[in-house]
Amino acid sequence: MVRSFCDRPLPGGLLEGLLAAACSAPSAGNTGGWDAVVLEGAEQTGRFWEATTTADWRARSRRWPGLARAAVVVALFADVDAYPRRYREPDKSDAALGEGPEAWPVPYWFVDSGFAALLLLLSAVDAGLGACFLGNFRGEEALRDALGVPGDRRYVGAVLIGVPDGHDTPSPSLARPGRDPARVVHRGRW
Repeated sequence: MVRSFCDRPLPGGLLEGLLAAACSAPSAGNTGGWDAVVLEGAEQTGRFWEATTTADWRARSRRWPGLARAAVVVALFADVDAYPRRYREPDKSDAALGEGPEAWPVPYWFVDSGFAALLLLLSAVDAGLGACFLGNFRGEEALRDALGVPGDRRYVGAVLIGVPDGHDTPSPSLARPGRDPARVVHRGRW
């Protein structure tokens, strides 16, 4: 994750390829129940920051200046109702998941949105760019209003994309030990 960007646009043509990669993400029943609002440049990305942060947070955050310079913010929104609709169709109706979101033991609208976000992140790195994921911690309704997103969509989070400035402060979370496959991977049974 890169959280400090240069104040310049992405090199030409890269963004469309990143978005195409996200659209190829796996999806339950090929539902594809997510939408993205792509914000480019300070004027557009400013609406994102205004809705999802506060002046106090911006004043206290050591990361704010670097984050604010991201050339692109891709805000991801899940269409929760798309999944029950899809699973009422004849080829999926045997799954008995068409009754509504409460019938789903795992909310695949968030899983599928996460797959899309991961492909955006990986594609950005492959293109030599920096990127990070910001979760939904505040401002969901304000963000939907600011971006004209329908009220039935759930804001999942955003992928920031830009040219790294090389001044990213490592996260203190990196001091935590990584996951040891010998402890978390169980073969044949737990």
